Amino acid sequence: MDFRKTYFLLPNLFTLTGLFCGFYAISVCARLSDEGGGSDALYKASLAIMLGLFFDAADGRIARLTRTQSELGLHLDSLSDLVTFGVAPGLVIYRWGLEGFGRAGLFIAFLFVAGGAFRLARFNVLSLRAIDEKPGKYMLGLPIPVAATVLISTVMAFHAIGINQTTNHILVASLVIVLSYLMISRVRFRSMKDLKMTKRTTAVVGLLLASGVLVAVRISRPAVLILLVGCYITLGLIEEMYLLRKGRVERLRAARALALAPAPTEEVASESEVLAELGIDDDASARAASPVEGAISSV
Repeated sequence: MDFRKTYFLLPNLFTLTGLFCGFYAISVCARLSDEGGGSDALYKASLAIMLGLFFDAADGRIARLTRTQSELGLHLDSLSDLVTFGVAPGLVIYRWGLEGFGRAGLFIAFLFVAGGAFRLARFNVLSLRAIDEKPGKYMLGLPIPVAATVLISTVMAFHAIGINQTTNHILVASLVIVLSYLMISRVRFRSMKDLKMTKRTTAVVGLLLASGVLVAVRISRPAVLILLVGCYITLGLIEEMYLLRKGRVERLRAARALALAPAPTEEVASESEVLAELGIDDDASARAASPVEGAISSV
């Protein structure tokens, strides 16, 4: 038996395990009214989604290490992400902070699911077009696991400090709408796949770790995730403004260079046309230029 053929099962098993985490979170939210203790139940659902983040990060790395990437794995991973990081967080945030809006809150939670579905569909199309190319430096739109982490870490952070449900439903709705827009937007976020440990990178990582320890001690451990994800989103927005400004400057320079370029020269006229414009006969000029032919003609 060739065990190398079973390598294709490894990343798919991790993907399906992440899918189960999302399914478990949905089932917890569905039984919320029966179990009671809504805050604890939502916290369990949030923990399941956070565990799904681990399996989602592991399946891609395992596929690259075993060289078992395939279109099947790509689509399976996207379907799993839609459930674990789209439907499950949307339902959790609805039961936690949007249920007070009624049907409007349900629609806002659906916007998050719809934005995640569009983001994953676009990612699949772009990935299949560049399947033989190396991973790019940027990704188009906010990745759905990052958006889900913002919502889930918010629920977990409030639970850690003793707040069962939010009192500011408008702020939660605004957060969901902004995340939904960032997923379908054309804002470029770093993929972090080309990250190299330079002096600058080491300094930034050290600063983030120190800030994370401070936040974990002073506020709560789930708030560290909010800090890290917030820094990632802020970095993407700042870089997008820089890239837009850089592109605008390059277009202006190209237009200015095109305006200052000399007009294309006309084709050089033939020698006969030049002699005709000067009033010189072509045959006479040829005879004058050749003394032998002139002597023969005079004879």
